[in-house]
Formats: sequence, C-alpha cells, structure tokens
Amino acid sequence: MQRCGSRIAARGDQVPMKLAFFTMPLHPPERDFAETLKEDREAFLLADRLGFAEGFMGEHATDRAETVTSCVAFLASIAYATKTMVLGTGTVNLTLAHPAVVAGQVAMLDNMLEGRFLFGISPGALQSDFEALGVLDKNRGEMFLEAIDHILALWTTAPPYRRRGKHWTITTERTLIEEIGQGVMVPTYQKPHPPIVITVVAPQSKGIAPAAARGWMPISANFLMPVGVATHWPSYVEGCRQGGRVARVEDWRVAKSIFVADDDRVARRYAIEDARSPYRFYLAQLMRKLISIGRYEVFKHDPAMPNEAVTLDDVLERLVIAGSVDNVVDQILAFRETVGDFGTLVYAGHDWADPHLAKRSMELMATEVMPCINKAIGARVRLG
Repeated sequence: MQRCGSRIAARGDQVPMKLAFFTMPLHPPERDFAETLKEDREAFLLADRLGFAEGFMGEHATDRAETVTSCVAFLASIAYATKTMVLGTGTVNLTLAHPAVVAGQVAMLDNMLEGRFLFGISPGALQSDFEALGVLDKNRGEMFLEAIDHILALWTTAPPYRRRGKHWTITTERTLIEEIGQGVMVPTYQKPHPPIVITVVAPQSKGIAPAAARGWMPISANFLMPVGVATHWPSYVEGCRQGGRVARVEDWRVAKSIFVADDDRVARRYAIEDARSPYRFYLAQLMRKLISIGRYEVFKHDPAMPNEAVTLDDVLERLVIAGSVDNVVDQILAFRETVGDFGTLVYAGHDWADPHLAKRSMELMATEVMPCINKAIGARVRLG
C-alpha cells in the first residue's frame, strides 16, 4: 500500500519532479576494487530498472576511496545494459585530460547511447589529482574554460580545426587526408552537442551565472547545507537572463544523501548513528578533504558560525535524510520549502555496507517516496 507523509498539500498543476541517481563513488579503501566496481554497476542497473530518469558517475585518478578513474569508461561499460535511464558524466575533469581525447571519447559514448547522454563537466576538485597531473599550481579555471571551448569547436567545426590556446594547441593541418577520414574528429550523436551540466559545490557560487549564460544546467551538490543550495537558483535565473533565455525549474537538479527503510530506527542506525555507517564514512571523507584546503563554508548552516563549530555529527544530522517512507517524504518536502522548487531530485549513492538495506532504500525511494512527493507538490502526469 502506498504511504505518504503528513505534509501532503497539493499546490497546483506542476510537471512531476524526476528522480535521478549520482555516485562519486566512495568506498572504504580496504574494500576490494573489483568488488566495488561490480557493486557500482549493480547500483546503476537497479536504478534503471526502478525507473530513475538519469544516472551520473564521477571520477578521480588518485584516490583509493573514490575508485572510478574514468566516468566515460564506466558508463560505456553499462551503455547497452541500461534501457531507459539517461547516463551522465558526473563529471569529466577537464583540466586533467587533453581536450581532443575528451572530445573523441565523449562523442563515442554519446553514439553508444544514441543520445541518451548528458555531458557533465568540471575543473576537477581533488588536490592529489592536480598534483599528480602537474596542474596543482596552474589556473585551473582558465584551463577549464579553454578546454570546453576546444571540445565544442572540435564537435562543430570542420577539420583541420586550427585551435590555438594558452594551454593546448589542436590541429591536424599537416596530416589531414579528409577523403579517407584521417585527421577528422568523430561526431557526437546529439547536435550540435550533448546537453552540458555542471556540479555546483559551493554556496554563493560565482560559476552558476556564467555557466547558465552559456546554456549549461546545474546540479547542486548533496554535501551543501540547504541554505547554501538556496543561493543557486537566483544565480541560475540571472545567468539565463544574461544568455537571453528563460530559466526553467525543470533544468535544476539538486542532489541529496537519502536513506529510506521500512523502519525509522533501522534507518537512523544505518545512516546516522552507526560508526560504520556509509553515510558517516562519506561525509567524514569529504570534510577531511575540503577542510584541509580551508573550505569550511561548505559545511556551515550559518556563515557566521566559527570553524571549530563544524562537526561531523552536526553535518550528518543536517545533510542526511533518513527514515521510513513517511518520514523521508516530510523531510524532502521541508528541504524543498527551504531551497525552492527544482526539477530533479538526485539520489546520492553510497557504499553498500548492507546490500539488502541499500537496494531496499532505492526501491522505496522510486516506488513510494517519489509518488508521494509528486502528489504533495500537485504535479500532474502529462498525457499524450
């Protein structure tokens, strides 16, 4: 029997909120790498079967806990096994690879998926990746913008390209034999290119408006406090205005760490209270990495609070939504009242410390929580 929370109060005729899946992924470093890759694959295939609309995979090159080193390679491995879910890179770290290589690999993936693809991009975030790849002390924001400009040009202009920038020069002028295809980049399936999304990982982000002006769509990170997430929509609206287009709520994706169980006590123990909780492990990892570079503001529910007041227990209580179906519905609706309306709720995938509970959470999220959410916001299902 379908359950719903106590906050049900239809508020008009709206497009249903979609459900998506995202994982970095992040596993305890002592776990077997081959086994966690199988687990990550199983999570995406389960999400596809349950009707999740989208699925995003992250990547990092030098982290034993964040173990997928190429999101493009991972998504290619499940391209033909998934049926309906749109797959997205979450994200390709453009400062860490040559733009021509990225353009070719992403175009291939877009064709494998026959357009069932979103191109998520970022400058990257992991400090050890930057050091290993020799860009720790470089202007990575500048590199990021140059890289995406190169990639888009390679997809939309004719060879031999003649791309000369500060960080990369790309041409096939000396070796082009166009009639046999040599020196010609492979095309994307979607024209002029796949839709572009960016992950927003800071409150009061200065990057949303220029990204929106270029037609890119935001995903607000699941490790940001609600007050920080609430700052993203006004910036997106302003960026769309600058780009001469109307901001659509349907284009804003918001990620959350959510755990749903059949029992409230089981949910709190697994997600919040247990010292071995995968949600506790996840946030402890992120806090260590971001606080080590001074990013306390990400975890503050009040910008004025002192740095020493930021604790793992407080962050867990404020960021993780955990409980039975009714409880989770109420918490998501309360979160939505804080941050405003958005088009896609992105369920953050965590390590399967208990595979049965983890899979049950995804099932309850898709089959019971989301129908209740859409009933609450007065969404309608479009017919025809």
